[in-house]
Amino acid sequence: QVQLVESGGGSVQAGGSLKLSCIGSGDIFPRCGMGWYRQAPGKEREMVSEISNVGERDYAEAVKGRFTISQAIDKNMVFLEMRNLKTEDTGVYFCTARFWNGLFCAPQYYGQGTQVTVSS
Repeated sequence: QVQLVESGGGSVQAGGSLKLSCIGSGDIFPRCGMGWYRQAPGKEREMVSEISNVGERDYAEAVKGRFTISQAIDKNMVFLEMRNLKTEDTGVYFCTARFWNGLFCAPQYYGQGTQVTVSS
């Protein structure tokens, strides 16, 4: 089992910044990467950003140029620095730990989530 704990969410005005952090524990060592997903009210969960163990990064189009993912592999931590936040960034942000499923490096575990609210 893997446990993931997020922190750093909060309420900001549009244009503001937040930095999310996530620390993993348990059987997380075999992971191939970590990442962040989010879920807005009434919408499905969506990928925000992912990072592999070798530092390859991927971003959703909606956040490119505004969000930056980073990690501290030795500490089992992943971060998401969010700048120029928009109201549409509002949602619950979930940390993920990704493992090989035979075909892909895919999210297998999620944290409880941290709320991000951006007001106009």
